[in-house]
Amino acid sequence: MTITGLARESERPEPLLRPHAGSFAAVVLLQVIGAVAGLAPLLAVAELGRVLLSQDPADSGHVWFVVFAGAAGLFVRLLFTAASSGLGHVLDGRVQLTLRRRLAERLGRVPIGWFSRRRTGELAKVVGEDVAAVHPFIAHAPGELVSAFVVPLVSLVYLFTVDWRLTLITLIPVVLAIALVPLLMLPARTREQEEYDAAMGRIANSVVEFVQGIAVVKAFGGAERAHRRFLTAADDFVATFNRWVRGMSAVAAGMQVALSPPFVLLVVLTGGAALIASGSMAPADLLPFLLLGLGLTAPVAALGHGFDDLQAAGRAVARIRDVLGVPPLPEPARPVVPQGHRVELRDVRFGYEDGREVLRGVDLVLEPGTVTAVVGPSGSGKSTLVRLLPRFFDPAHGSVLLGGADLRDIGSRELYRRVSFVFQDVRLLRASVADNIALAVPEAAHEEVVRAARLAGIHERVLELPRGYDTVLGEEAELSGGEAQRISIARALLADAPVLVLDEATAFADPQTEQAVRRALAGTAGGRTVLVIAHRLETVADADTVVMLEDGVIVERGSPAELLASGGRFAAFWQANRTGPHPAGPHPADPQPAGPDLVGPGLIGQGDEPA
Repeated sequence: MTITGLARESERPEPLLRPHAGSFAAVVLLQVIGAVAGLAPLLAVAELGRVLLSQDPADSGHVWFVVFAGAAGLFVRLLFTAASSGLGHVLDGRVQLTLRRRLAERLGRVPIGWFSRRRTGELAKVVGEDVAAVHPFIAHAPGELVSAFVVPLVSLVYLFTVDWRLTLITLIPVVLAIALVPLLMLPARTREQEEYDAAMGRIANSVVEFVQGIAVVKAFGGAERAHRRFLTAADDFVATFNRWVRGMSAVAAGMQVALSPPFVLLVVLTGGAALIASGSMAPADLLPFLLLGLGLTAPVAALGHGFDDLQAAGRAVARIRDVLGVPPLPEPARPVVPQGHRVELRDVRFGYEDGREVLRGVDLVLEPGTVTAVVGPSGSGKSTLVRLLPRFFDPAHGSVLLGGADLRDIGSRELYRRVSFVFQDVRLLRASVADNIALAVPEAAHEEVVRAARLAGIHERVLELPRGYDTVLGEEAELSGGEAQRISIARALLADAPVLVLDEATAFADPQTEQAVRRALAGTAGGRTVLVIAHRLETVADADTVVMLEDGVIVERGSPAELLASGGRFAAFWQANRTGPHPAGPHPADPQPAGPDLVGPGLIGQGDEPA
């Protein structure tokens, strides 16, 4: 199955807010009641003005009723808007908690290989920023949008009962602002917005690259070129931003003027004065328009911010849905238990994209107690091959068997109990060194953790940390790439799984450390099935079988000495990349390894510790 096919087959999750629809409706209803009640004080003032300015004698009972109605409306507004805001924030907390739990649950079940095709920052953004982006939509948008629709609607109904002609005149600024909206949606404006977003992305990337790579580029005399690229990206952003502003400024300024209180007041006063002068409207009837007319435009202006929050929340929810839509790793209905740990690949084909296979019909057998090394040029499919064994991906065709059972028929818990892996890209937890090493065996004794650290060549470095094995990584100490890799190797050794997969596992190690790790790993072959990609070709000398991979196809296989003697592709590859001893045996001039050999069917808990 290809990665593209995996994405197409993703399930469509239910609407994320559907389980909370009742609570969300309550938030909106409370806000509607509060918004309508909030008009009562303004209507009371307007009504009092009309009554008191009228030539007829005022009815004291009516006056007091209006006063109490206005005060009651203010109290109801405060009560219901506070209840709406409180319930909205509680609902927001529940929704964010639910989303993060669902994301964590789904990310814990998706194929591990899916993570290798995603940037860590992208996933962190989904779980962090995108989930947080729903906050304005739930906790604030109801208030803004309800005010933008309900308040003008109720105000218009009241004003129409006072004077329909001045009501239409009062709507002139709103109509002018709405008439300008299509100008913001022209293809040119949309294109400028896309260019602006792209320029923002380019300058963000250039900043990250410049900051992260400054040490390297300065060391190689490239600081001036790197700085020039950063300035070019900044200049490009400024030019794009200016085009975007020029295209938007005239329309945005026009909308702001149309909705501004001075312009609205001018329109209302001009229309009202004309009607009063003509004798068709009483002067007292102008007061409601002066009070409520300004309230018609302010909510409309707030719509822009509300819709911005809605659009941002919509984009965030779409990204959340994409992650929740990734199909989990299929678990067998009736799991099979492997019989032994012989590994076999039968006519395996796999590709990350449709129409482009990375592996093309691979047949391979890994016998227990042997070390098989995969070599080949960059892009030949080595890493893809080793990632099929711990079932990071399922092959599009063929099968991978462990102990005679297809990996797809083995439960994930059982599989990862039998297969351990160490890769070049190491991830350590923000936990103690001991907890990081004992990740797969949390009940391991301290002596076993120390033994694994010794075998991985990291024990002495751990003792130099502030609190030794209790030091919390990421808080009390930081490790280099090579040191982190050795912690990962110790973790795999302690897991003591019968199948061990190593992909560039010593890429960051110095030659002395790599030699110690090689000899430690060689000791595992007595009882383990080991599949390794060698960072340095001299590691191949420890292998029982070498598999030469080119363009997703095995072109040669055999022992190192046999392949070198045959003078084929492996021999040529070795000569082109050789930096260490001959695989057929050490040359007299080659340095000899020091220290005792580590042999035996097991590694942890068996044999003597290295000196």
